[in-house]
Amino acid sequence: MNAKPASSQHPDGNLFAALPKDLFQENIQEILSRDGVRIERIVSKGHTSPASGWYDQSSHEWVIVLKGSGNVQFEDGRETTLAAEDYLFIAAHVRHRETRTDPTNPTIWLAIFWPV
Repeated sequence: MNAKPASSQHPDGNLFAALPKDLFQENIQEILSRDGVRIERIVSKGHTSPASGWYDQSSHEWVIVLKGSGNVQFEDGRETTLAAEDYLFIAAHVRHRETRTDPTNPTIWLAIFWPV
């Protein structure tokens, strides 16, 4: 089999392993990046997006909560609550922000980004 090697430093692993002990800020770890696709593990604990702004990404995003819970609000006023195993598609340039994550237990997100 002629598999192309992963361009990330973390081609193999466990998404629940090596969780950061101190979560003063949200922890974002790039799992894989190849051919315009990026996969990240995000660990939150009571974190929200900065009050001063919205995410406005040039890529599409598909995100799933693997553990914990969180809320995502859209600029149009819509807000979605995600619990473990819930997922969400966010089209490129749809402004959004994280308004809540579980303050007592880590929330583990898996986010996949790809170009328009």
